[in-house]
Amino acid sequence: MSKFSLKGRLAVVTGGARGCGLAFAQGLAEAGADIAVFDVIDPVDGFALLAGFGIAAKYYKVDVSSLASLDAGFAAVEADFPGRLDIVVACAGVNKDVGFLDTTEADYARLFAVNSQGVYFTAQRGAQAMLRSGTCVGSIVLVASIASHMAIRSQRSSAYCGTKGAVRAMVAPMAAELAPHGIRVNSISPGYVRTEMTAPFPHLLDSWKDEILNGRVAEPDDIKGACVFLASDASSYCTGADFRVDGGVTMW
Repeated sequence: MSKFSLKGRLAVVTGGARGCGLAFAQGLAEAGADIAVFDVIDPVDGFALLAGFGIAAKYYKVDVSSLASLDAGFAAVEADFPGRLDIVVACAGVNKDVGFLDTTEADYARLFAVNSQGVYFTAQRGAQAMLRSGTCVGSIVLVASIASHMAIRSQRSSAYCGTKGAVRAMVAPMAAELAPHGIRVNSISPGYVRTEMTAPFPHLLDSWKDEILNGRVAEPDDIKGACVFLASDASSYCTGADFRVDGGVTMW
């Protein structure tokens, strides 16, 4: 089990102040990694618990849709944790329940800026920082979605699906380019998860249960193990792949 240990490593987690991002940060911290959280919202109580795992944890106010903000965030991390960066988890994302025929340019631009462009440049800036730090065991985990595999039956989400599909499509070419540098790139596609993002749709949470083989909507803790696996040496032969953590919903 030592291959799952992340002791001595540093992870940047975007969208890590709450929801799935916070769960990923907690999982990595439990495995021993120091954590740098990027988010536009202030961290919730769960962030304070990270230090309880005996690791260093720091929050940075970063908007992933802004390259200037991302650059400032990574520069601050390099100043606070000199010569270190081993793991990047690009989790920051937004959604909007809007029909295809009603989606405006502003709607799509916002979704794309955070969900696709933000993920792409988080991974790029993270890889550049890894190369500067001299890491030889780098892991980048992009957070896609089951929305990159299927239409969300109960929600109007064509724009969201498109932005998450772009995330899954960028994984393999990134992995191919970064493999010579010892950096792996994979994605996680979570299914229906009970978070602040899905809280506005309580009527959907009930209906989703009938679509899931496991018969229940996931909690953020249900998906953090996949992140720890992909960040650790336990997945050293995995790159360019997408891992669905969805209770079987895309298989039924």
